[in-house]
Amino acid sequence: MGIAVFALSGDLPVGTLSSPGSGLLPKLVTSLMMFFGLIVILAGGSSGPLGTLQWSELPHAAKVLAVTCVVISLYTTIGFIASILLLLLGLTVAVERLPLVRAAVFSATMTGLTYVVFDVLLGVPLPVGSVWY
Repeated sequence: MGIAVFALSGDLPVGTLSSPGSGLLPKLVTSLMMFFGLIVILAGGSSGPLGTLQWSELPHAAKVLAVTCVVISLYTTIGFIASILLLLLGLTVAVERLPLVRAAVFSATMTGLTYVVFDVLLGVPLPVGSVWY
């Protein structure tokens, strides 16, 4: 599968490191997926059978998945800042059970840093929503 995706992305220009093209990311991600897949294949025999695994973390994973799905569905509608702030706040308060003030400070700080890195420093256009930038 990885080889097929790598081959299909061959039509896209890779560009250079200073000016990456649209083909750079698919090739990079596919290469990393094939590399880590090979590691899983080679090290897979050292883990126990699937039937012996404990599924005690399944409710936690389901909560994380649910919060993430809700925020992804709202991402372009409410914008980058509001969606990332809601994602982090929802995960830290509802899922991880952190105190509200601590979770809010963490969420606002990480959202602000992410915005500065991507929008200001890297110049990546972020979705502007109808609710808040």
